[in-house]
Amino acid sequence: QVQLVESGGGLVQAGGSLRLSCAATTFSLKTMGWYRQAPGKQRELVADINFGGRTNYADSVKGRFTISRDNAKDTVDLQMNSLTPEDTAVYYCYAQVWGGDAYWGQGTQVTVSS
Repeated sequence: QVQLVESGGGLVQAGGSLRLSCAATTFSLKTMGWYRQAPGKQRELVADINFGGRTNYADSVKGRFTISRDNAKDTVDLQMNSLTPEDTAVYYCYAQVWGGDAYWGQGTQVTVSS
């Protein structure tokens, strides 16, 4: 199956930045993106990007986060700026193959201190 390897999580002060990266073990994925889940909350979409480069962002991160991908390498990055404690969550890389199946990374913790 497709494996997604995430990196870049960690601790950061409010107002700081982090860059998350995800590398897939296959190529030409239909859609890649990032979800996050905080304790006691549902997993929610943060941002995604399709093969053609169309992006989609949650309202809460618009203007602060930027998603990008390299189709040739099947990597997706999430640049997170102006972080706030509300961004604290486990962030999961997501990929959907052309056949419709979806895959998830193991998750990486992002903690933003006030």
